Amino acid sequence: MSTPPDAEIILSTSHTHGLVAITSGERFLDARAALHEAGFSDLPGGAFAAPLRGAQAARDTASALVHRAHDHGVSITTSSRPYLGDTGQDIAARLPGAWTATVETYPRRHWQEDIVGSLWDSGDLFQAMVHDHVRCAIVLENPAGTALLLIERPGHASGYLLGAFAAEEYDDNLDDPHAPRSIVLPAEAELAAQAVAHTFLPDYRSALHHRRLDTVMAALNRIRPDHETLQAIAESGRYSDGMPFDNPRLLKEMERSYADRGWRSFQDVLQHAPLLLSRCRPSASAWPQDAAALARLRDALASSQDAWAEFQDLRAELYSIPATLSAPEWSQVRSQLGATVLPQIATWLADGEAFERQARAAVPGGQVALSAPTPRLLTTRPPQPATPRPANAHR
Repeated sequence: MSTPPDAEIILSTSHTHGLVAITSGERFLDARAALHEAGFSDLPGGAFAAPLRGAQAARDTASALVHRAHDHGVSITTSSRPYLGDTGQDIAARLPGAWTATVETYPRRHWQEDIVGSLWDSGDLFQAMVHDHVRCAIVLENPAGTALLLIERPGHASGYLLGAFAAEEYDDNLDDPHAPRSIVLPAEAELAAQAVAHTFLPDYRSALHHRRLDTVMAALNRIRPDHETLQAIAESGRYSDGMPFDNPRLLKEMERSYADRGWRSFQDVLQHAPLLLSRCRPSASAWPQDAAALARLRDALASSQDAWAEFQDLRAELYSIPATLSAPEWSQVRSQLGATVLPQIATWLADGEAFERQARAAVPGGQVALSAPTPRLLTTRPPQPATPRPANAHR
C-alpha cells in the first residue's frame, strides 16, 4: 500500500465555483498556502475555489498552481468526480421539505474521528469513516432535526454513501441495535434524492421510533423493581423475607432513594414518550380499549410538566454559570423532583403494557417519512444547551 503524500491538493470541477481544491495531509497548511498564492479563495467548510473565466484564464490558474505547489512541496491530484459540495446541494434541493447542505473537510485523518461518535449507522458509512481517510463530507439537515452524512464511496470511481447522525438526545450510538444501515447512492442527483426520500428516510424514522420506544420501556423496567418492593412493604409491613418492618426512618430513606432513582429513569419517559404517544391511534389498532390507558398516560405527562421544567431550568442555570452541585446535592434535587411525580410514575408502570403495544403498532413509514420535532408539551422551558457536534469551526 502506497503512503499518502503529507501535503496534497485534490482538484475537482464545480458548476458553481469553477475549479475547487481540497487540501490533505499532515502539511495541509503548505497546500493551503500554495492555493492562496495561486489565486484561490476560501469556500465555506474548508475548500478553495478559482473561477474559470475562459481557456486562457484556466491555463494561467493551472500554471500558477503547479509552480506554487512545487515551491511548497505539495502534490496535485485531479479527481474524476464533480465537487462534492455541488452534489450535496443538488440532492438537498430535490428532497421533500427544506434541506441544507453543509461542507465539512478533514485534511488530517484524525479530524474525522470527531464525528464518528455522533454517527448512527450499522453499514458501510461507519466503516468508511473509521477505516478510510474521508477528506470531504456533506451534512444534510432539515428543520425537523434530521441530520445525514454524505461522502464519496471509498474505493469506487462513482457513487456515494449516505447515513444518519443520531438524534441530538442520544450520544451512545456505538453498536446500537436499532441503527439504520447507510445506503449507496447513484451519481445522478435525481435518482439519489429518490433513494434518500423513498428508502433511507422511512427506515431511519422507523429505527428512531423503535429506539425511543425501547428507551422508554427500559426506563420503566428500571423503576419497576423498586416500586414493587416499596409497595409490598407498605401493604404488608414486612420485608420481602417476611421479617416485620418496624423502622419508619429506614422506610423514609428507602422512599427517598426510590424517588431519586425513579426520577433519573423517568426523565427518559418525559423526553421520549410525548412523540410516541402522539402517533398512537387505538381506534385503528387491534386494541381500541387502550384509549383510556393512553389518556391516563397523557394526563400523567401533563401533570409532570412543572417538575420537568424546573429540572431543565436548574440544569440550564448550572450550565451557564458554569457550576455544578455536589453528588449529594444532586441526589437531593432528584429525590425532591421524583417525589412530586410518584403518582405519575405509578400510572406509567400500570399502563406501560398498553403503551408499548400501541406504540409498536404505530411505527411510522411512508415515502416521505421525516423525523419530527418532539412535541412541546414537556419542553416549554429552554433545555440545557446541547453540546454541538464537532465541525470545522474548531480547527
